Amino acid sequence: MKTHIKGDKKVLNAWAFYDWANSVYALVISSSIFPLFYGALFRLEDKESASFFGIETPSESIISYVTAIGFLIIAFISPLLSGVADYLGNKNFFLKLFCFVGSISCMMLYFFDLNNLYLSLFFYMMALIGFWGSLVFYNSYLPDIAYPEQQDAVSAKGYSLGYIGSVILLIINLAMVMKSELFGFDGPMQAMKFSFVLVGIWWLGFSQISYRLLPNFRNSKKISTQAFFSGFTELKRIFNELKQYPVLKGYLSAFFVYSMAVQTVMIIAAYFGEKEVQWEDNDQRQMGLIVSILLIQLIAVVGAILTSKLSKRIGNIYALIVINTAWIFICICAYFVVKPIEFYIVAAMVGLVMGGIQSLSRSTYSKLLPETTDTTSFFSFYDVTEKIGIVIGMLIYGVIAQITGKMQNAILFLVVFFAIGIILLIKTAKKQAVS
Repeated sequence: MKTHIKGDKKVLNAWAFYDWANSVYALVISSSIFPLFYGALFRLEDKESASFFGIETPSESIISYVTAIGFLIIAFISPLLSGVADYLGNKNFFLKLFCFVGSISCMMLYFFDLNNLYLSLFFYMMALIGFWGSLVFYNSYLPDIAYPEQQDAVSAKGYSLGYIGSVILLIINLAMVMKSELFGFDGPMQAMKFSFVLVGIWWLGFSQISYRLLPNFRNSKKISTQAFFSGFTELKRIFNELKQYPVLKGYLSAFFVYSMAVQTVMIIAAYFGEKEVQWEDNDQRQMGLIVSILLIQLIAVVGAILTSKLSKRIGNIYALIVINTAWIFICICAYFVVKPIEFYIVAAMVGLVMGGIQSLSRSTYSKLLPETTDTTSFFSFYDVTEKIGIVIGMLIYGVIAQITGKMQNAILFLVVFFAIGIILLIKTAKKQAVS
């Protein structure tokens, strides 16, 4: 077992470096190259839909449903496995396991095709589960290896490394796709498929650096039924405790509703741009989508800073009300998007509020927590709430897109969730004022 000195800089750097390893999934697979590849695959077959469990289903609805299933599995197994890992002290094992599953599944996306759609979607879902599952144990390492005064800086370093690493690989992939013949590929599609292999190799390879130094707290305890379900027991306890904290309960209700819409927009943005925008040709589509994703990433950093300043001026809850109002405006604008320049403008607006609402939502929740040493259980509840929200949001999006045959209708419907979120935030602000 590795010796472990809390606060050791080498260990902290090793932890932060895992962000460099795994963030390539979030940018390349989740946000850019894979959505581009997925849309092109249907276009090459001259299809807009496929048989999904016997029902002819639009391509965007299929990916929405599979994504929802993946997040539902994560919402279920996260508290289960985190409880076991905390009891046995083997976070390192589960971190490696989910990393292995996710990275190998990314590599298997090289074989993604419509003739083997179910198997292809299975590997897409397993890559998603591997990424989000590993994050559960990765994040839970932080309080074990860093002192409270170190955690913000180390977390920020991880975020920075993840951003830099993922952008580097995305630029390499972009060069491969746009100049596929120079790299020896048989066209852009093969280059995109090879980029999935690179993501898996990058993730699995660089993560070994983190594993060398991250401690393993494994003990000699034997798993029991009580320990096995301890994660769910903790979630139930937190749910019951929320009755004592009406402001926190009101905020979580608002977060649950508006987070459905936020996460759904972020996940489907690239799929929307790939299918609904009238690009001149495939080259413009490829370049335009990847540039828009990079634009969102860059502007999100600025958005997070501006949101932080806004919250200091008017308070967290009212800042969230302003941002949710901006999201409503963005969804309405997205309904009318047709031309590439319109998509770029909406993408820039998404970036401006995306980073802000994510960072502010978590910090607001942290500020509203009662005086307790059990912050891990409260944040586990927060994470499960977010995942279940994603499941519901993606399912609703997929159903509306399938019924109406237009992705814009599904996005416009998300306005309802932002509006409900604003109403609940206003009620929460009133409760906070009288408490």
